[in-house]
Amino acid sequence: MIVAHGAGPPFVVVGTPGDRRVGMFGDALRGHGLAGPLVVPWHDVLAGAAFHIPERAYVRIDSPGEDLAADRLLRGPGAATRVGGGAAWHAGFVRGLERVRRAVARAPGARLLADIDEIAVMFDKRRTHARLTEAGVPVPLALPGPVAGYARLRALMARQGWGRVFVKPAHGSSASGIVALQVQGARVHAVSSVELVRPEAGRVVPELHNSLRVRAYTDEGEVAAIIDALAPDGLHVERWFPKASVGGRVFDLRVVVIGGRPTHAVVRTSRTPMTNLHLGGTRGDLEQVRARLGAEGWEEAMRVCARAAACFPGSVTVGVDLMVGITGRRFAVAEVNAFGDLLPGLMGLPGSGAEGLGCYEAQVAHLFQRAAA
Repeated sequence: MIVAHGAGPPFVVVGTPGDRRVGMFGDALRGHGLAGPLVVPWHDVLAGAAFHIPERAYVRIDSPGEDLAADRLLRGPGAATRVGGGAAWHAGFVRGLERVRRAVARAPGARLLADIDEIAVMFDKRRTHARLTEAGVPVPLALPGPVAGYARLRALMARQGWGRVFVKPAHGSSASGIVALQVQGARVHAVSSVELVRPEAGRVVPELHNSLRVRAYTDEGEVAAIIDALAPDGLHVERWFPKASVGGRVFDLRVVVIGGRPTHAVVRTSRTPMTNLHLGGTRGDLEQVRARLGAEGWEEAMRVCARAAACFPGSVTVGVDLMVGITGRRFAVAEVNAFGDLLPGLMGLPGSGAEGLGCYEAQVAHLFQRAAA
């Protein structure tokens, strides 16, 4: 570990005061002998309030996702659990990012730890998929857009000969609104954390809400209602990538890449197509997965993650969601996350240069190593 003992630039986090991410990053700074960060609340940024970036500051942009007031500024009024409004959220988020960029530009010597334009791309699944495809990074095949609703989705699936797809809101996160859909003729089976609330008298459009329970839908009318409600904000539809399993549970990997090098990895397992830990997924045995892939397979998996991260060279840290095919020989990147480093208790991979360091400690150490080079 490199300890700064009070030296070095000030740090700023654009985030939510009291958020766990901000606290853990502050702990990492103090562990390196630095003062905790100045926190610029997302609410202030989005509301147009004045905020200050000190000279020579390192500026970290964190998620606005835990700030309900910020969510209302991004999506408008409504229940925090509602699914939808992603297009408005993304537009408002990008405007906020631009305010941060201008503030950093006004502060002599200040620098961003992630590229503003890259963050905007990572929050658009269609653009991320296109960027990865252009770079030759393995990703699932995707339907050509736009997908304007359920009828159009079924027509495109039939044209491609696909019976299984993942339907993703273009600007969603944390599996919000994702539907794993299987069709065979008139028979449908959809798995999602979306809870469909039928309209009451006088209201035409059904409501969609996030739920911590993954549920199955087999009524085509309900599936169509969900897809049609999601479609106006934009959809990204990928061919289903059959994933490998361990212990009777499918799995994928969240890999954190810091400075171009994969440093941390967690196995996410589930009995449903969604492996997100907040949806009932559990951490799996990394050594078991490494043994299954073998040394060459594991090295290839990490190379794929590094190549995905290299598509966003202006961002010090990204989280890559990597799917492993059922044979353990194929890989595909499902997502690239701008804020994918919240992995408490996870230490760096052997040989990564981050051994014994958590994700945030490793990021701070990387910054000082880079400054000393």
